[in-house]
Amino acid sequence: MAEQPDGLITIQDFVRWGASRFNAAKLSFGHGTDNAIDEATHLVLSALHLAPALPPGLRECRLTPAERVAVCELIERRIAERLPASYLSGRAWFAGLEFTVNQQVLIPRSPIAELVEAGFDPWIDSERITRVLDLCTGSGCIGIAAAIYLPDVDVDLVDISPAALEIAQHNVAQHHLTDRVQVLESDLFTALSEHHYDVIVSNPPYVSRAELDSLPAEYHNEPALGLFGGEDGLDLVMNILSVAADYLNDGGILIVEVGNSAPTLESRLPKVPFTWLEFERGGEGVFLLTRAQLLESQAQIDEALRA
Repeated sequence: MAEQPDGLITIQDFVRWGASRFNAAKLSFGHGTDNAIDEATHLVLSALHLAPALPPGLRECRLTPAERVAVCELIERRIAERLPASYLSGRAWFAGLEFTVNQQVLIPRSPIAELVEAGFDPWIDSERITRVLDLCTGSGCIGIAAAIYLPDVDVDLVDISPAALEIAQHNVAQHHLTDRVQVLESDLFTALSEHHYDVIVSNPPYVSRAELDSLPAEYHNEPALGLFGGEDGLDLVMNILSVAADYLNDGGILIVEVGNSAPTLESRLPKVPFTWLEFERGGEGVFLLTRAQLLESQAQIDEALRA
């Protein structure tokens, strides 16, 4: 049992104490939060089975003895195990929606959330979108959010990991979307021969070997299958680029997050007209290409794959 500090009584007391412990332990953040206070708030409220949008007045409520034990145990585990808060609580948020997560999936944090919330406007008319593919779906957060923000659209969630797809299926059911969202096991497009989409969106593994080796311990508690994209981080990205046009409808778009591998991608494909998207809430390394641009760039993409 975790040792309980003296003098802590209210929810806010435990948030402050947890944040101080996290800063003293020099934890790394970046899995839905970027600072110790938000991380501590996530864990304290999760231990108390409370939603993140807690009315300010409730922050001064007192904890019961059992609740203090539960909060302290989560705080201590966060420090000792270097597990991101969402793995300890089992829940994460994306595009304002709650998702179940475990260590079989990456913790949702992609800036693509902004695009989904906007219905992919202005890059495609949302009224013409009938089907969306979330490729390398993990928890299913991108595709499920798309189905919620575009209520007339069908969505396919695709991943190679059966364990990840179990979580995705759970999240589909959690959001009552089994009638419009399909979960499919596939190595990229291999099991999708007859499917075509207006939007293909992907947050694939894109971390290079050098970047993976340099990441803090928290990231090494995520599945390597969801992070490591080969020596330069672009193995899956290049494969997606090589065939995506075959699965897009005319006028369709491809959106892919490549993070810090963006400069490497541009150097490998200097003539491909990537549109690098900007986000009001921060984030970078997400490109967009139309089907027409992919077809025009096919020769260069194929040559880079052979090199």
